[in-house]
Amino acid sequence: MTTIARTLGVARSTLTDRLAGRTRPRRRYHKAQDAGLVPILTALVAERPTYGYRRITALINRKLKEDGAAPVNHKRVYRLMQVHKLLLTPAATERVDPVHDGKVIVMRSNLRWCSDGFEFACWNGDIVRGAFVIDAHDREILAWCAVVNAGISGSDIRDILLEAVERRFGACRAPETIEFLTDNGSAYIARETRVFARQIGLKPCFTPVKSPQSNGMAEAFVNTLKRDYVSVSPLPDAETALRLIPGWFEDYNENHPHSGLRMRSPREFIRAQSATA
Repeated sequence: MTTIARTLGVARSTLTDRLAGRTRPRRRYHKAQDAGLVPILTALVAERPTYGYRRITALINRKLKEDGAAPVNHKRVYRLMQVHKLLLTPAATERVDPVHDGKVIVMRSNLRWCSDGFEFACWNGDIVRGAFVIDAHDREILAWCAVVNAGISGSDIRDILLEAVERRFGACRAPETIEFLTDNGSAYIARETRVFARQIGLKPCFTPVKSPQSNGMAEAFVNTLKRDYVSVSPLPDAETALRLIPGWFEDYNENHPHSGLRMRSPREFIRAQSATA
């Protein structure tokens, strides 16, 4: 068997599987099929101009699955996007991130929630600031708030904490203690916020001072929000921004492919987890 495998230039395990009928035949690929993919690719890139080829592949395969069609390989999508000049332009400079060894990811939902603030300017100079709560496992945004030309207060944080618990559990208290990881912002470290968090089943945890990467999960979402939503949306004023923000968060939860979730959206991942539980 070894001699035959070496002669054919294949692994012995592959040859054994073929002889035993344990391998599935590879789907035949015809270049003519590319013509049907190009309009879909073009439309998706126009709708999601900040998405790279892997996220575009995830969206295409989600649609093909709904239509009962076979999925496409990410290499094929890359090639088509390259031919039709749909790939993202590489960044001009290489980003150097500070080293962080802290553990943020957890093994199941509702073990650790993270929170952070975001800020962006509208075209007329209005400043929109907000905060959110995200699950460190399934990455769903559980609650958020936003204000205009003002700072996020402790009261705002307490409101989204209660909203997150009510949305996730349908009750005013978590059934088991959940770590609540934040930076050292005044709204988070306020005594009223810490006491309230414990009352609803959350255990406040804080990152080291001057170490925002210790809350990397929340920091990553802020980057996603600014790149995939804020930067591609018309924002003439704060009123427009406040109308758009709910749709951004809903789209992220329901549709945004996440590399840490095997290119599924947070709610797609949650549904898959529930189906196998």
